[in-house]
Amino acid sequence: MDKLLRSEGTEFNVQQLIEEKKQKKGIAKRLEKVIPVFLFLCASVSVLTTVGILFTLLRESIGFFSEVNIFQFYTSTNWSPWTGEFGVAPLIGGTLLITLIATLVAVPLGLMAAIFLSEYASDRVRRIIKPVLEILAGIPTVVYGFFALTFVTPILQSFIPDLGIFNALSAGLVVGVMIIPMVASLSEDAMNSVPNSLREGAYGLGATRLEVVMKVVLPAALSGIVASIVLAISRAIGETMIVTIAAGATPNLTLDPTQSIQSMTAFIVQAATGDTTFGSTIYYSLYAVGITLFVFTLLMNLLSQYISRKFREEY
Repeated sequence: MDKLLRSEGTEFNVQQLIEEKKQKKGIAKRLEKVIPVFLFLCASVSVLTTVGILFTLLRESIGFFSEVNIFQFYTSTNWSPWTGEFGVAPLIGGTLLITLIATLVAVPLGLMAAIFLSEYASDRVRRIIKPVLEILAGIPTVVYGFFALTFVTPILQSFIPDLGIFNALSAGLVVGVMIIPMVASLSEDAMNSVPNSLREGAYGLGATRLEVVMKVVLPAALSGIVASIVLAISRAIGETMIVTIAAGATPNLTLDPTQSIQSMTAFIVQAATGDTTFGSTIYYSLYAVGITLFVFTLLMNLLSQYISRKFREEY
């Protein structure tokens, strides 16, 4: 009798285990069907957000260009929306001037920092310097703006006595400092992806460390380096608070960095926080300037992707 009970209990336990495994397989199959849908929805958020932003910009910009000639908007050099002058060229010029100064600061410093961290620094030094460098990316831009206004500008005024409180030079320099971590971090990642066998082969041929960097590592990592520079430039084009605080609010089409200028983002901040009437031409001009800025950043990102594909090295 005991043997029979034990056999029946064993059979019952085996059957129970089989049922539990079937249930687990059923749950796993349902999860396999649900998870791809969930991940697709997550991936679609950024796409749908971009489409929504673009739709809003286009819809409101059409209202502006129905009142202001689009050719005049992009060719006129007079920008005074409160008096009916809508020539966006001074804002574009101010944006490009700030971006040029920032690029001249960020690219050499960021690239040299990346070379040092990738090729010269020891592991201990790299673990200390890289987090400190990346802290720059986490500082709020409004802090950068007041840093440019209250610290950088007075220093520059000691060398350039006629420099005004608001100027493109100070803003451009600080924007350049802000985007250094982007250039340095992405460029270092590109250099680290170069196989060590290429370095060892160059050393075996008698090359010095500098020759290895200049003739082996940099050419092999060129696509990643150029992509990091293009992304940093795109970030500089869209910078708002530093330019708004330190560069002033004077729409001025000039190449003189000592002059006060206004960028596209600075105008958006000025108009959005001012007494702009909803539905007015000035209100719609925000979206016209916004879509112009959107096109600039879109072109820069497309250029980055093109360069990455064209010069990508596979090992």
